[in-house]
Amino acid sequence: MTGHEAFDDVLSAAQANAGWAFQRLFDELARPLVGYLRAQGGREPDDLANEVFLGVFSGIANFQGSKEQFRSWVFTLAHRRLIDERRRLGRRPALVDSEPDANVSGGDAEHDALCSAGNERVRELLARLAPDQRDVLLLRVVADLTVERTAQTLGKTPGAVKALQRRGLTALRKEITPEGVPL
Repeated sequence: MTGHEAFDDVLSAAQANAGWAFQRLFDELARPLVGYLRAQGGREPDDLANEVFLGVFSGIANFQGSKEQFRSWVFTLAHRRLIDERRRLGRRPALVDSEPDANVSGGDAEHDALCSAGNERVRELLARLAPDQRDVLLLRVVADLTVERTAQTLGKTPGAVKALQRRGLTALRKEITPEGVPL
């Protein structure tokens, strides 16, 4: 946890329905969770993340484990929500383009343009990966799960996760290397 509270204290407080503890858990995981859902092509990543947190908070009384196990549980729920959404939509997901918020004003136009171009490039690269490779890389990098937790989340063996990660990184390297690094 970021702050003075240890994870066990925050978990115990959340299990006792302390609002501050729910907020602390949400603050720690919301950003990477929304990033994962967005990169996976979730239609409304913020809404999906809220659904995941509703599931987490309604089931937290029965959770027992470490901070790492909790994080894995949250991303497992997120992965299942994505699968449910894909089934509901009845089609293979496409990585979504995030629309800029028209209500946001000010800022640095050059910086915003570079960030937008960078985000688009990442989406393009992820779209070129096999779905299993993309799942593994996003859970390992964005969700920061271990190989074992990623395997558990995806229902694969740790060896399969390592192989998918290696193949995914190799595929990305082949895409990026010819381009070089612009100066």
